[in-house]
Amino acid sequence: MTETRLRTWTHSVGYGLATLFIFTLALQNLRYGFYELFYLASGMAALTLAGVAYTFLSRRHQLSAPGHLVILSGLNSGLLAAMLTMNSTGITHWAMPLLVLNLLILPLRQALMLSLLLLTPTAILLFINQPPADALTALSGLLIVLTVAALYIWHYDHMAQSAEDLAITDPVTGAHNARFLDETLQKEISRAIATGHSLSVINLAIDYADEAADLHGKPGMQGLFCNMTQHLFGVIRAGDTLYTLNDSEFFLILPFTPEEGVRVIAERIRRTISENHWPVIGKATVSLGCTTRGNSDTRTDTLRKRAHQAMLEARRRGADSAWFSPGEMLRT
Repeated sequence: MTETRLRTWTHSVGYGLATLFIFTLALQNLRYGFYELFYLASGMAALTLAGVAYTFLSRRHQLSAPGHLVILSGLNSGLLAAMLTMNSTGITHWAMPLLVLNLLILPLRQALMLSLLLLTPTAILLFINQPPADALTALSGLLIVLTVAALYIWHYDHMAQSAEDLAITDPVTGAHNARFLDETLQKEISRAIATGHSLSVINLAIDYADEAADLHGKPGMQGLFCNMTQHLFGVIRAGDTLYTLNDSEFFLILPFTPEEGVRVIAERIRRTISENHWPVIGKATVSLGCTTRGNSDTRTDTLRKRAHQAMLEARRRGADSAWFSPGEMLRT
């Protein structure tokens, strides 16, 4: 299940349970003749029901749906206004499920800010209207609920981020892996088409990798690959991204880089790698294939294939070399 679909279901269930809970409160208050509380609960139930509808309407972009903040701000504001205008001590307990709903629906930082905006006047009203011991007990319960829910949400977000990092990052080198390459490259192609800026890529491979592996073993090649990755991180510019394709190949995405720029970068990479002395291996060289996006390049496989063919051509011409393969010229 994707993150968007998971959030759609959790938001729907959260809003749905809140609607059921608040509607039950409304019926109970109507039964005992507390009409003001009945109208308040009915309005809040209508808002949470609107939250269910909004969740399904925005299910394709659930991670960036701004309407949730509006709906929950309305719920918090309505409850706060009711506490200020109604002479009912029990209404402060309604804040407890609302705090949980804030944390379940909103990003953690927004949820905490909204919850604290609700809790601060609630605490003041509790100490004004109730004995200090009772007010402290009620406030402690609200703070415990907020703290436990916030810690759970933080733990979930941390685990989700860790899982995402593991999915897109090579655990050995720390560079992005091939799984994340196509997604990022397609975004950069779309951005280049929209802005008209240049986009270049480089496919580089370690020369004589199989021979080096036979001579120095897998640990030696793995060490070279890690060291070369860190070296490339130091050579590339801010905004460029580095990917590992296998145990001996790298891929670079260079936004806002024309043909002249990618030729300079490729030559700098080739020279610095060949001049470096690598632990265990000693001297090592790479073959680099470069290309720049042309008018017809709207797919990732086109650029990747052309860069790979350019790398093979560089290798055919001899180790420690770079080759540029031009695409169709961009119209200006």
